[in-house]
Amino acid sequence: MSKASIHLNDLHFFAFHGLYKEEQILGNEFIINIEVGFTPTQFPIVRIADTINYALVYELVKKRMQVATPLLETIASEIANEILAQFSLADYVVISINKLKPPIAQFVGSLGVSLKVNRADYEN
Repeated sequence: MSKASIHLNDLHFFAFHGLYKEEQILGNEFIINIEVGFTPTQFPIVRIADTINYALVYELVKKRMQVATPLLETIASEIANEILAQFSLADYVVISINKLKPPIAQFVGSLGVSLKVNRADYEN
């Protein structure tokens, strides 16, 4: 049986996630990458019903990023769970969220979290 995945790469958001008051007031830039794996119901894939609609996944992510949350881990797990809940075709979700300007003295770079959730894990 064929396997496939959709990818949403380098999604940029400005949001107010973080543990520290300054992050909740000033906000920060975030980049999200998502992979959603699935088993096509037919091959080749010729209908949107036979794949994961990436426009709908994007809208789900955009909506969730508007809700200020202290931990990136919480956001990643909630997005992954919501994708699995809304798309019965999805077998797994891999998501990474990077904070571009973390409030760490003399820190240069970004930091983030990654998470992979399999449907079997989600349903248990």
